[in-house]
Amino acid sequence: MPSPFALAEEATLAAREALRPLRFASPADHVYQPLDYAWEPHRAYLERHAAAGPRDILLLGMNPGPFGMAQTGVPFGEVAAVRDWLGVAGRVRVPAGTHPAKPILGFDCPRSEVSGRRLWGFFRDRFGKPEAFFSRRTVVNYCPLMFIEATRTGRNVTPDALPAATLRPLTETCDRLLRDLVRILGVRQVIGVGGFAEAQARRALEGRDVRFGRVLHPSPASPAANRGWEVAAERELGELGALD
Repeated sequence: MPSPFALAEEATLAAREALRPLRFASPADHVYQPLDYAWEPHRAYLERHAAAGPRDILLLGMNPGPFGMAQTGVPFGEVAAVRDWLGVAGRVRVPAGTHPAKPILGFDCPRSEVSGRRLWGFFRDRFGKPEAFFSRRTVVNYCPLMFIEATRTGRNVTPDALPAATLRPLTETCDRLLRDLVRILGVRQVIGVGGFAEAQARRALEGRDVRFGRVLHPSPASPAANRGWEVAAERELGELGALD
């Protein structure tokens, strides 16, 4: 019987191929697919950590950040956390059609992804070794695409801001991948990192024997997160039984 990793890899590659032909209207002027150009580190993350075996709990992010998964292929993938704590590496190609203000530099990216630094830093401090965290838990993003607007600064566009006409084929693929991963890994609880991810999980997994919850998103755009995300995460994840 194929391993959880092999099945998760197959499901992820199927999602990648389904997303490839999709086209999006403005403000999604530039579309980045790290499952394509950063497949090597993403695959290593799945094999070594995220899908190495059954997982009770799945923490679900929204989509890649410009200095996180967009660079490293790993959810919340701040370079230092991915390289130094998760021990994940791999070739990252430079894709075509990027915005000049949001280049893909891979593991040479000098910018720190605050959300990823907070999230992985919290789990590093709480569990010590990645193996202890991933013994029951995994982390994936609901949508594996990043959208950038053609403004001077290359504004990041979140999936909830996309025109409704282009949203349906995207959510169909993202829903399918989430359902596949929940089934393959035997997930019993899905925790949205932020309200959008929780809402998508509840909708995509309606009727399934899965519990849901939410933790505050660690984004620096959130005043609540800036007042002490780690304290909030300790309380909220603890109440959900996700730190046992």
